[in-house]
Amino acid sequence: MQKQLFGVALVSTVMLASCSTKTGVVSAPSDDIRLNQCGYMIGTEKMAFSVTPVDSFYVRSSEGKIVFRGKAEAPAFWSDANDTIQRMVFTSLDTEGTYYIETDETTRSYSFAICTNPYDKVCIDAVRALYYNRSGMPIDSVYATGPWARPSGHPDTSVMIHKSAASASRPEGTTISSPLGWYDAGDYNKYIVNSSITTYTMLLAAYMNQEMAKATNLNIPESNNSIADIIDETLYNLRWMLTMQDPEDGGVYHKLTTLSFEGFIMPHECQKQRYVVAKGTAAALDLAATAAMAYRTLPTWGEELKPLADSCLAVAVKAYAWAEANPNVIFRNPEDVSTGEYGDFSFEDEWFWASVEMMLATGQKKYANNVAKYSQSYGVPTWGGVGFLGHSSLALASDETSYNGIVAKECVVALADSLLAKEQLSPISLSLEKYDWGSNSSIANEGMVKLIAQRLTGESKYYDSALNDLHYILGRNGTGYSYVTGSGSKQSMHPHHRPSSADGVEMPVPGFLIGGPNLVAPSDCEVSNRGKYPATAYGDEECSYSTNEIAINWNAPLVFLSWGVCASR
Repeated sequence: MQKQLFGVALVSTVMLASCSTKTGVVSAPSDDIRLNQCGYMIGTEKMAFSVTPVDSFYVRSSEGKIVFRGKAEAPAFWSDANDTIQRMVFTSLDTEGTYYIETDETTRSYSFAICTNPYDKVCIDAVRALYYNRSGMPIDSVYATGPWARPSGHPDTSVMIHKSAASASRPEGTTISSPLGWYDAGDYNKYIVNSSITTYTMLLAAYMNQEMAKATNLNIPESNNSIADIIDETLYNLRWMLTMQDPEDGGVYHKLTTLSFEGFIMPHECQKQRYVVAKGTAAALDLAATAAMAYRTLPTWGEELKPLADSCLAVAVKAYAWAEANPNVIFRNPEDVSTGEYGDFSFEDEWFWASVEMMLATGQKKYANNVAKYSQSYGVPTWGGVGFLGHSSLALASDETSYNGIVAKECVVALADSLLAKEQLSPISLSLEKYDWGSNSSIANEGMVKLIAQRLTGESKYYDSALNDLHYILGRNGTGYSYVTGSGSKQSMHPHHRPSSADGVEMPVPGFLIGGPNLVAPSDCEVSNRGKYPATAYGDEECSYSTNEIAINWNAPLVFLSWGVCASR
């Protein structure tokens, strides 16, 4: 099967079918004009905003010709950024090309494209970032479409059982093999709780955009097989997740980690012993949910995946049973472990999600009874709040006439409607209210909610709102940064990401969604360029893990959002 990039055949490298953003204009662009630096799709709303007073504005072609004249809208105060902004709308400009906005003789924007596919590079890079974060294999120059090849690190074929994870069959100090998987974030550890929502989101993104998935060549080692590349990439992590179950009792280790974080060195330079640490209820339920969902969806991509799907179901059944026998095992870091915790005090959302997935996978009444038993509280999904994932699976997989399907659809649409109502109150068309850890991923997950609502209702308003979320991520925001590495004229250059820091390459590994503004966490840098207001509380500094780290559960909703936008154009 020859995979293509949105209909454009790939040969030896990933040839991106995006519009050119080169310009012949030599004057320096200004941060005063905020826009999507990748561009705007033909047939969609096109809006930028200025943070300095403006009356008229002009859109010029890359050759300097004025192609649009407009009046800026009345000033509006954006409290999140402490800025008075003016919207500049140029929706009627629908001619393919490269442009910039000019508000006076000295103020112009970054260049941007108008075309049918300005986000194709983002779609590709967002998935390939996960490839660059693979554990246990070299990133070969054949597949590293840039200077980011590296030797293999962390084979994880000899991982020690930590005392907190010891059992009769696997006592402390026993070694097990737990290879593959993605590094979780800027560090080199792997965590089941975070991998679960990430893997689910990736599988659902592919499932909802099957035509695009089958046509997209990601230039990864598995690209020449018959499976869609986005599925192959996701399976690299899923297969690791399955190794984190104790085969004797079905319990699931919470994480695979060193006792403390490695320094800012390359993976192959790391020497610390790695451990699997403590079983927990959240890890068991999250793995059960993800594996059960994989069982349902993997055969969609080829009969050769049926054995893996069957293995997933077997793992899911045992993990769920362990959780039933151990319903309230809260994970906390042991005294000698100081890496990421991903601790959770409440499991009702995990029980609901896992019960939904097990019911859909098996049809068994006991799981259906538990779907009704556990609270169906939900909100925009996070690693610690997964109730919405149960609703999305129910709504998308159930008969529209079934009680479960009707209720789940109502829940999804109600959440999406609440986000659209918030967007109407925002001068920059943003539904986000809270800028905390990983605020950019919150925006991407809000976009995911909206795109699922669009799928369920067919209403374009949800797509339009999701597109606004992508506009924000790619530059139409409080700082003027494009928060995706490798995309945009003003992009985050110094992510808290060990390979990007230690590889000696000026450009960071492309395709990662940066955490973004975070006012609630204290500064983690001695000198920080963060703003004082929520939408500007960001520093493009390696030391700023609270604003500038990357994470796989942030990239997955970026994949969902960008792919949903591109596939539905």
